[in-house]
Amino acid sequence: MNTQNVLDLLQTQGYIDANQSEDMMSSIVSSGKDVLDAVQDYGVMDRNQFYQVVAAEIGAEFMDLTDWEPGEALTKILTSDNAHLYGALPVAIGENGLQVAFVDPLNAQNMDDLRFAVQQEIVPVVGDVYRVQYLIDKVYGEEDMNDVLMSFGEGDEAGDSAEDLEKEANAAPIIRYVDLVLLQAIKERASDIHFEPFEDDFKIRYRVDGSLYEMAPPPGHLATPIISRVKVMSNLNIAERRLPQDGRIQKMIGSTPCDLRVSTLPTVYGESVVLRVLDRSSVNLDLENLGLPEDIYNFIDETIFKPNGIFIVTGPTGAGKTTTLYACLRKINTIDSKLLTAEDPVEYDMDGIVQVPSNESVGVTFAKILRAFLRQDPDRIMVGEMRDPETVQIAVQASLTGHLVLSTLHTNDATGAVTRLLDMGTEPFLLSASLLAVLAQRLLRTICADCREAYEPNEAIISQLGLSPHELGDKSFYTGAGCDRCGHSGYRGRKGLYELFEVNDTLRDMITEREPTVVLRQRAVEMGMRVLREDGLRNIYEGLTTIEEVLKYT
Repeated sequence: MNTQNVLDLLQTQGYIDANQSEDMMSSIVSSGKDVLDAVQDYGVMDRNQFYQVVAAEIGAEFMDLTDWEPGEALTKILTSDNAHLYGALPVAIGENGLQVAFVDPLNAQNMDDLRFAVQQEIVPVVGDVYRVQYLIDKVYGEEDMNDVLMSFGEGDEAGDSAEDLEKEANAAPIIRYVDLVLLQAIKERASDIHFEPFEDDFKIRYRVDGSLYEMAPPPGHLATPIISRVKVMSNLNIAERRLPQDGRIQKMIGSTPCDLRVSTLPTVYGESVVLRVLDRSSVNLDLENLGLPEDIYNFIDETIFKPNGIFIVTGPTGAGKTTTLYACLRKINTIDSKLLTAEDPVEYDMDGIVQVPSNESVGVTFAKILRAFLRQDPDRIMVGEMRDPETVQIAVQASLTGHLVLSTLHTNDATGAVTRLLDMGTEPFLLSASLLAVLAQRLLRTICADCREAYEPNEAIISQLGLSPHELGDKSFYTGAGCDRCGHSGYRGRKGLYELFEVNDTLRDMITEREPTVVLRQRAVEMGMRVLREDGLRNIYEGLTTIEEVLKYT
């Protein structure tokens, strides 16, 4: 539902004042939260109370759609296009007209437009908007894709010439089908969309909160037209199928402006294409909204304002390293500070920061960009990744000559970053003098708040955590039962696990002496470092995630 409409309604009804409305709006914008989640988080009211308020406001009744089953005669009253366009679900035929539940019941325009489209009286009812959306997708979504595929027909294999490929890619059913795939993936909050050709079939999968889900696959003979369509949208050479290509798609998908990074890869059975959804809401994240433990937040908040040194965020691909660094950049992006970033590629545009993409094909490497940076009078520098000895060497020199350097590495834990940098040829005494801290992080799925329930884990899984029954005491454990809101996975959303390796004088001496990783780690733990597994246990005990997730990522 429209955020401003909801806040205006609550303010008019006296549930919040103007200041609270402003606070909630800024919180929603910065965190990317849903407006109903924000209403609950602020303790204004629970979801059922909210729907009662909405029903009273528009003079409608509230209908519980939990066990509602669509009848074929009823759902045929609306076309699939109208159901999706107006976010409308016909639920009953009453004396006064067709009773319809809307995804946005506060939008009177949708009701008027639908009345005109179907030429009959519409009586609005209010239902849980997530359930309404789920039922619309269930009743109309799959059928819509099947309709498109049927309209395309069996067809012949696409020709090999550029003209044939382009003609196939621009066929109306293919355009509509690809748009529907993108729309469904974006609705499910996917971070990546995979188009994968195999010998006997063509798979389409999308990644939500780190896990892959498969869509109903289209016929195998549509693989080439579908992939050609994606290549046309991203301005790639559709005739070139032997070399990997990279591109970008910027378009409105439904009502959402989307930015997609495209990568093609030649395989045995055709081209595999992966679309990375660049989430604009993550670039608006403030450091305060990352869910950092208070002590780690305070340390980072102090460190990123230091005049020189190196601060590294480490973890595997997809651990949220870039998001953390962007949040740091937002914090230090002040009028009196010159910020430069070298990225591969530049994922998000940030006002006030000079961002430079690397391009190795023409020799524009991180090392070359960094050298140029030092002649640009910077205060703070971000390097996308320290991936070679030359880049590391220049970053260390930059930090020692009065610049703060932020960067990422791919290591399993925080102390492993020290060994990696030494292995890349950095002198131990230079590294110990320049390194401020290393933050290791992981992203794991959080339990869906709507279907969270307590349960008793078995002893086998408890022992995998390395805990004894004595250590557990009376601690509670939770899991997600599965509901419409989370797609029956039991999880919705993700949060970070963090491990901060703070370099102090004792650890500097050990780095200079080239002490092994295991010794550094042991000493850091003795001095108070919380390892990833411990932070995972904290999240388990707070009911935020499950034992399985923590075991998977730590």
